[in-house]
Amino acid sequence: MALVKSISGIRGTIGGKSGDGLNPVDIAKFTAAYATFIKRNAGVEQGVIVVGRDARLSGKMVSDIVVGVLCGMGLDVVNIGLATTPTTEIAVTGEKALGGIIITASHNPKQWNALKLLNARGEFLDAKEGAEVLALADNEDYDFADVDHLGHEYVNNTYARKHIQQVLALPLVDAEAIKKANFTVAVDAVNSVGGIVIPELLRALGVKNIIELNCEANGKFAHTPEPIPENLTQISELMAGKVADVAFVVDPDVDRLAIIMEDGRMMGEEYTLVSIADYVLSHTPGNTVSNLSSSRALADVTRKHGGEYTAAAVGEVNVTTKMKEVGAVIGGEGNGGVIYPEIHYGRDALVGVALFLTMMAKSGKKVSEIRAEMPEYAIAKTKVELTPEIDVDAILDEVKRTYANERLTTIDGVKIDFPDGWVHLRKSNTEPIIRIYSEAHTMDEAKALGEKIKKILTK
Repeated sequence: MALVKSISGIRGTIGGKSGDGLNPVDIAKFTAAYATFIKRNAGVEQGVIVVGRDARLSGKMVSDIVVGVLCGMGLDVVNIGLATTPTTEIAVTGEKALGGIIITASHNPKQWNALKLLNARGEFLDAKEGAEVLALADNEDYDFADVDHLGHEYVNNTYARKHIQQVLALPLVDAEAIKKANFTVAVDAVNSVGGIVIPELLRALGVKNIIELNCEANGKFAHTPEPIPENLTQISELMAGKVADVAFVVDPDVDRLAIIMEDGRMMGEEYTLVSIADYVLSHTPGNTVSNLSSSRALADVTRKHGGEYTAAAVGEVNVTTKMKEVGAVIGGEGNGGVIYPEIHYGRDALVGVALFLTMMAKSGKKVSEIRAEMPEYAIAKTKVELTPEIDVDAILDEVKRTYANERLTTIDGVKIDFPDGWVHLRKSNTEPIIRIYSEAHTMDEAKALGEKIKKILTK
């Protein structure tokens, strides 16, 4: 069993003893701490919290506990049921709520679940706020309401439709052009909530020919849910038969988007954001942001359109904070996460699908042709296992000294920028390892660069 507490929430495998898995006791404890944090920071005793969940098998059980505890803390709950992460974020502002809880373990396998915590803007708590919630939970510093001040649950199943309508209303989304293009679109939603909302979005965009793969929202994941190449052989084999113009794959909570080309080849998760940013920047030039471990291709595309690129520390809240600072018109993460402030500050696969299809329709190009126009890079990932006695910070300091003459970024581990590539080293928050990400123009070059740094670390 595993239970991981972090500033972004609590996640773990279902079951086990208290403190040794995600079970009802720990779910209740953490929810009560979050409710206390929300009430204290808002200076109120009553208010509304939005709760939404993905379709994983434990979702209903976890949701029932979360809703019950929030009501027990004197807060009203707007329960939007099966909903994507971005839909829940939109619902928080739509309900003028004090915050929200998304019940999802994102790309983790079926035995995992998690509580992701939102503020009143429908955005993730920052590091300081998350640490405060953790402290409240550890100290059990919370009081439940008496019987006359219990909260109430209200069910609202309209937000998926509202979310879709907001996507359709975006100026850079052209449903009429998509309809005229008469695309055939395949979808793999790993049998979670994307199986409901993505086909519904496609129909609203005018797509009549939809091939649904793993679109039953029953939580029985048909494959490991992270949308990376090794997990997407089924949809890739389907597309190799040239049955559709494009395939979209989403993770269980629909905040990451992978795109598969018309011939079955992966477009590459990094190029979801890069290609969509290229389309957005061609109409609304401006600045962009992604995290330090994302492809240099976004910086190239941004400069091509006259904007400035800025890197943020890894983590969605760090990316959105930096986007606000620099006034970015689009940003996100290289894992297929597109953040488009025109609608909200959160990774949103629905927005990605609509913008990408509009780009295809207006350009008249195949996905492979769009990919061929993007800057060519490849990212390799490796790691160094650590023992408890190893001083990670001392190792990273030695790397800094070794590469003092290169361009270094130290806001999150150490990133070394070379003329033709980069390496990013960061300490894992959940495992005793140093993660090593490296990028170059070819995969062989990227792997060689990563191995070179790995040897230095091992030495």
